[in-house]
Amino acid sequence: MYIAMNRFKVAKGSEADFETVWRERDSHLQDLPGFVEFHLLRGPEREDHTLYASHTVWESPRHFEDWTRSDAFRQAHANAGNHRPTYLGRPEFEGFEAVQVITRE
Repeated sequence: MYIAMNRFKVAKGSEADFETVWRERDSHLQDLPGFVEFHLLRGPEREDHTLYASHTVWESPRHFEDWTRSDAFRQAHANAGNHRPTYLGRPEFEGFEAVQVITRE
């Protein structure tokens, strides 16, 4: 299992717009080999921003890497630059390979 996360600092007052962009975009993820699930997470509020993280789970790092080179990736990110005023700084990517997984049976 591989988890790909991007952390976003969203300017105060832009949270609803940020969430709408994510809710309405066509990511094409559900059609991709190795894709397991996606989450958009809202985190703590700070003085000037609210922290968010996008979190995708993949069967392997290779599946994630294949997605980043795909047309689906380019289409999903085509308008990302149009929303820059919403962000403070650039998104921060973090990738993790699962070492141990415990699930509820």
